[in-house]
Amino acid sequence: MTRIDYAALAPQLLDKVGGQENIRSVSHCATRLRLVLANGAAARTEEIKALPGVVTVVQAGGQYQVVIGNDVPVVYEELARLADLDGRGDQGREEDSGAGGGLFDRFIKVVSALINPVVWTLAGAGLIKAFLTLATTVGWLAPTSPTYTILSVAGDSTLYFLPVLLAITSARHFKANEFTAVALAGALIHPDLIALHDQGDPVSFLGIPVILTSYASSLVPIIVAVWVQAHLQRLLTRSLPSAIRNFTVPLLVLLIMVPLTLLTVGPVTTALSNGIASGMNTLFEIAPWLAGAIMGAFWQVFVMFGVHWGLVPIMIAQYDNPGYSLMTAPIFPAVLAQAAATLGVLIRSRSAKMRQLAGPASLSGFLAGITEPAIYGVNLPLKRPFIFGCVGGAVGGVIVSLAGGATTSFVFPSLIGIPALLSHGSLLLVFSGMIVAVVISLALTLLLGFKDPVDEQIPVVDDARAVDARPTTSLASPITGQAVPLERIADPVFSSGALGNGVGITPEAGGTVTVVAPASGTVVTVMDSGHAYGIRSDDGVEILIHIGLDTVELKGEGFTASVAAGQRVERGHPLATVDLDALRRAEKDPTTILVVTNTASLRGVVPIVSGPVSAGTTVVEIDR
Repeated sequence: MTRIDYAALAPQLLDKVGGQENIRSVSHCATRLRLVLANGAAARTEEIKALPGVVTVVQAGGQYQVVIGNDVPVVYEELARLADLDGRGDQGREEDSGAGGGLFDRFIKVVSALINPVVWTLAGAGLIKAFLTLATTVGWLAPTSPTYTILSVAGDSTLYFLPVLLAITSARHFKANEFTAVALAGALIHPDLIALHDQGDPVSFLGIPVILTSYASSLVPIIVAVWVQAHLQRLLTRSLPSAIRNFTVPLLVLLIMVPLTLLTVGPVTTALSNGIASGMNTLFEIAPWLAGAIMGAFWQVFVMFGVHWGLVPIMIAQYDNPGYSLMTAPIFPAVLAQAAATLGVLIRSRSAKMRQLAGPASLSGFLAGITEPAIYGVNLPLKRPFIFGCVGGAVGGVIVSLAGGATTSFVFPSLIGIPALLSHGSLLLVFSGMIVAVVISLALTLLLGFKDPVDEQIPVVDDARAVDARPTTSLASPITGQAVPLERIADPVFSSGALGNGVGITPEAGGTVTVVAPASGTVVTVMDSGHAYGIRSDDGVEILIHIGLDTVELKGEGFTASVAAGQRVERGHPLATVDLDALRRAEKDPTTILVVTNTASLRGVVPIVSGPVSAGTTVVEIDR
């Protein structure tokens, strides 16, 4: 394995990011240098990616992230030695990821934090509605039957009670009492209030006119209301005597916030949301070809930069008014086109490593609409397939939008989400648009091609006994939970496989848990924040254990390290204790990632994703 000269890498990196004067702040987590640059355009990204020792570059949340791997502390120290970083670094501890980002970056981060915990439930419930639409369309199920009603309720409940779900995520984000927030949301969709709205008679509160509207399925009113609740709650907590505080704070919060929301926040924010949704619908009606082209071509770009979280609330609001979303339909060809481009790579590439990645990535894109593995692992690194996918998505988006395509429930754009498209527009043209998107991106990838990566040549072993005798290593799960494929991790650096192959484990329990060593070896890295550990096994396997996503931002809160760098550990030895409840209160995904960072130098790294696992259960097999 080639040894990287980090003393030589650091000055090259400093030069290619635009020099010392272009760095506003720099920090690092377990695998990445995180820089905030004064002028992002000054960084020569492609040249940085080509530097020995650099895995990839990710730009998100106002940060310029250079992925190094386990040796990132060495690069950080060399960089700090070369440049005057006083006041712009924090001795290896991560600054708040929102720092340095603009107002729009912070807005995207908040919207993402509030909607992301709910989005999978929304998608699952939306698929129920989509297949119900299919069942009634082909005559399998009568819409007047009790079976239809029960299934329809199951599909509708998540969207109808969305204010309650968002009350929970908003309360956690704004540090408000969750139960009081849920009670506030419940008041907005209470049957008696809905009855007042349906009667259409003038309503007043203490003589003040109340403009009632339907809050079912709404987003913005409850988010703003809980934000105000959080400030009011802190004020009351500081002001009231401790003897009566426990019941008086929620009493006064509800007495104040329910009328206040109905009188001010609700009408204003609902009118604003409806106005934006109406404006988007108007754009699709006036120039559907242009709107469809933009959504089809740039949706994956929006996803890459997190901008899609500013559009998702509008799409969800459209299911309430007018009852369908024109914006979502052209996303189908956008997603399917990228999956088709990845399929083209699978067919054309001569690289076994690339085909191994392209196969499952294409399948997950087609069937489930999960494109992160395809985008970050295949299309973007090869560049041209990503462009071909955007071209196919644009053409398909034009056709779908001109056909009047729209979805009637929130689903992930994919083949299994197609039933959500059956109620609007010309189905022939809608399906034609998706097929054209797939054909164009696949054909361009196959005909025009890309720069195919070349695998390192590995000697062929003819003796079957010699193959069977190759040394193997197994790695144990560091924590008890649900094993998930790496491509489902909500972080592109891990999900793309840029740091190596491995597995994620999502803990289902709460409270304080112990994270253990997956193999016997030497601890080479312990982050000051206690959220990540590097181990070199006795047989040379380099392992990264990363507890939670973006948990470096907690700066050690909830983590207690049990080992130190240089310490010898046996498989199953405690590495750290973690307060999972603290992570969840901070809105951090507690999924623990186990990655083999020297995957490229090994014959095979095979994750074993079999559902529930206990700490100590084998989750990765390695052929050395």
